[in-house]
Amino acid sequence: MTGGAGAALALAIPFLAVPGIWLARRRPNVREAVTFLAAVSLCGLVMSLAPAVLCGERPAIDLFEMLPGLSVALKVEPLGWLFAAVASSLWVVSTFYSAGYLRGNDEGHQTRFFACFALSLGAAVGVAFAGNLLTLFLFYELLTLVTWPLVTHHGTEEAKRGGRVYLGLLVGTSVLFLLPAIVATWVIAGTLEFAADGILAGKLDASSAAVLLALFMFGIGKAALMPFHRWLPAAMVAPTPVSALLHAVAVVKAGAFCVIKVVVGVFGIETLAGLGGAAWLTAVAGFTLIAASVVALRADNLKRRLAYSTVSQLAYVTMAASLLTPLAVMGAALHLVAHAFGKITLFFAAGSIYTAAHKTAVSELDGIGRVMPWTMGAFAIGALSMIGLPPAAGFLSKWFILSGAMSAADWLAVAVLAVSTLLNAGYYLPIVFRAFFVAPGTPSAGVREAPLAMVASQVVTAGACVALFAFPGPVIGFARAVAGG
Repeated sequence: MTGGAGAALALAIPFLAVPGIWLARRRPNVREAVTFLAAVSLCGLVMSLAPAVLCGERPAIDLFEMLPGLSVALKVEPLGWLFAAVASSLWVVSTFYSAGYLRGNDEGHQTRFFACFALSLGAAVGVAFAGNLLTLFLFYELLTLVTWPLVTHHGTEEAKRGGRVYLGLLVGTSVLFLLPAIVATWVIAGTLEFAADGILAGKLDASSAAVLLALFMFGIGKAALMPFHRWLPAAMVAPTPVSALLHAVAVVKAGAFCVIKVVVGVFGIETLAGLGGAAWLTAVAGFTLIAASVVALRADNLKRRLAYSTVSQLAYVTMAASLLTPLAVMGAALHLVAHAFGKITLFFAAGSIYTAAHKTAVSELDGIGRVMPWTMGAFAIGALSMIGLPPAAGFLSKWFILSGAMSAADWLAVAVLAVSTLLNAGYYLPIVFRAFFVAPGTPSAGVREAPLAMVASQVVTAGACVALFAFPGPVIGFARAVAGG
């Protein structure tokens, strides 16, 4: 099988799984086996593309021509491979976790859940392997549409209200900002194909570049830059596996991916730097980072705290990309991976706490680590990764971002990184301290670990956080390729 055909098959696998999931709707074990088989197949296929991509090959295929001169096309390059590898590997783990959560909480509409989850992975792969801006836009929008039923899964008025905010902000930013930016790029550059050094070199003045960059950055609503971030906490009405999908596997990672892709593949690092840089974007990302951290610090609801943490962590990627240095871009790519494994661990733990102890508030977690040590141990590792402390993967990504900021002599970014790290510690470490070192305020008799599938899943993802810190070579190789190194 050629590389291009492999990319097309990777895109097809999640969509082909949906009929099988639906046909097995009355047989839950078969339905989940179909999901697992699809996830493993996708992950294996994506991993098989790694050697060729690292060696400089860029497998590509045109699927069909949508408009004269505009094809829906796939191309596998280092950043896209990283995103696809993260999404596909976490789909495998999420399948086990979701089965335990949905059954443990007696959730309804489980078949619809697994079908939409598969569609979401298909859309995420389409974004990751998009060969041009047209393809990226189509799958980016599809990802919004197929995740909306997951956000509104419970069907309550609160869920519907959250779904309206989710759909309205993501579709609205795409139509009002992202689509005009893509059309403008087509008019200016005469192409929508991505290029390693950008496609706008010599075709923009500084003012035009700033306006176009603003359209792209605010149009990529999934990156959750303020003030277009409210969809993310609004979507927390969804079941915890959906929250994990939104925050770690597909949706916000699509936003982070698109930010890096536009800066590197549309504008080009050197082109943007030559036009005066993106200092305004650094400032907006820095504000988002600090403001979201302050909100997280004050939030007592655990999922709300994690949601605003995600808004903050996504801003690291945007700020790093805006610094326009190879080290910072490497840090942005690495943070896409590190955040995925750290944040999914945290949401898995939150879901386990809810399933086993029916607790949702941070103030209720005193002593819970004594009866749920595996869950809270995994949570502690995920928290270390979000703060940026060893031995977790977040340390590496933040180290590269800090190095990039210092090499660019951007002291605002350095200050933001320092303050945000303290804020991260301020809203994560007290949870760990409460769990293990504060006596429970209410009796915990009968509380024990969540179902095995849920606990095992978070132990695996927490282990991956440590493994990425201890053995970062392959991921750093891809990140270096993203930055043109």
